Amino acid sequence: MASRVSKVLSGFAAVVLTGGTSAASASPGPVTATTSTAYVVNQTSNTVTPISTASNTAGKAIMVGLVPDAIAITPGGGTAYVANSHSNTVTPISTATNTARKQITVGADPLALAVTPNGKTVYVANFNSGTVTPISTATNTAGKAIKVGANPDAITITPGGGTAYVANFGSNTMTPIRTATNTAGRPITVGSEPDAIAITPNGATAYVANSARFAGHPTVTPIRTSTNTASRPISVGLLPLAIAITPDSHTAYVLSSASQEVTPIQTATNQALKPIPVGNLPDAIAITPTGGTAYVANFGPGTVTPISTATNTAGTAITVGAGPIALAVTPNGKTVYVANANSGTVTPISTATNTAGTAIAVGQLPDAIAIT
Repeated sequence: MASRVSKVLSGFAAVVLTGGTSAASASPGPVTATTSTAYVVNQTSNTVTPISTASNTAGKAIMVGLVPDAIAITPGGGTAYVANSHSNTVTPISTATNTARKQITVGADPLALAVTPNGKTVYVANFNSGTVTPISTATNTAGKAIKVGANPDAITITPGGGTAYVANFGSNTMTPIRTATNTAGRPITVGSEPDAIAITPNGATAYVANSARFAGHPTVTPIRTSTNTASRPISVGLLPLAIAITPDSHTAYVLSSASQEVTPIQTATNQALKPIPVGNLPDAIAITPTGGTAYVANFGPGTVTPISTATNTAGTAITVGAGPIALAVTPNGKTVYVANANSGTVTPISTATNTAGTAIAVGQLPDAIAIT
């Protein structure tokens, strides 16, 4: 996993942001704005495009660093932080004015970031440094890098904000970081090549998708957050790339790209249920705020599959643009925005009717999206 560019072109793209807490999403928090804005990261344009969700119109592109890869927004909605993998920087964007502030230097090849629920700190996973950089949102200054395992590529934070969990792709471990002191705890051994993390909304369990891209067996490792101990791995389909969890914490949905399926896991028992077939090369998943529907982006056919979480059945695929690679749901749950990497567009989907609206032109290779 040398870079996200190669993963996008192969169709096996890691998820940076979905509507929940997959790779690098911040925990939900209060939204101060009366309307939402979707911020779309355009990897090869080196820009971020803001989209008004009220009118589905794109605003002026915002220049950031080289090859932006991930985005996270503070819980109050005031600032979006963008990780620029080839600049080794993070760009803060004021959402009030949609202007970029001075870039913040971090480690080598930042690929993922997450914001604490109190909005005070952004944690940035630096893939080629084996470190995590904490950034103070009050001053937009980077603190001392925290040493973790090899090739960290996913990070998320407990709902209470006490611990950041980092997936170390090259070490087959997870590193817990105590946010009060910015100190790394003892690494937790997981499966082969962990690539995504999601934490239950009740904060009890972190689920780690072990992609086994190059070796080993595809599994999901549950980690008890109270003790930082790993439970027995759960077998899933080939190349698990993303996890989304229902708001009631009852079910984790694991997307397996090479198997073209989503596996529901009952969190009470860590029992995997019957896989749900989706489209070719699925690579992102998000769940509506009410928990009723999971939406899966299928890179190959350019579709999105809605899944009823009540019955664990897939609905009719919704046609979007070419190479859908990321998606996010508005806070009111009415619209899913889908970033189409190969079209340079974003497709809005009405969750009431599961119909796609008119595609919105953005920059080149849009590969991440977050909504205020």
